[in-house]
Amino acid sequence: MKTQQHGMTLIGFVFILIIAGFFAYMAMKLVPAYAEYMGVVKTVKETADKPGEMGKPLAQIRNDMSFTGSFQYVDNSTLSDARLSIVTGGPTPMLTMSYNKVIPFLYNISFLLHFKTSAPMNTQAAG
Repeated sequence: MKTQQHGMTLIGFVFILIIAGFFAYMAMKLVPAYAEYMGVVKTVKETADKPGEMGKPLAQIRNDMSFTGSFQYVDNSTLSDARLSIVTGGPTPMLTMSYNKVIPFLYNISFLLHFKTSAPMNTQAAG
């Protein structure tokens, strides 16, 4: 009686390992940037929710965000390079922040990630 073999060859297994390694390396490069973005989102929401922030200049708001962001593992260079603005076109003013992150990948290949977040400002005066 003839039996038929089942399974994967060594070459096939190595090929699968190379593909899995490539995606794991890509994830190791990209996940920290997205984790930092989650900290930026939390920092923007906390800063916008503070009473009295509406009357402050953007430089002072950026300094407040830098202090709050240090607890969220947000790099100061991310906050200093970001475009921060207060948009007053709607029913409530929005604190918006956008920034780009360039992540080197392989040789001359890099990822360019664009992040943008906004949160409604608390319009109550500081008390």
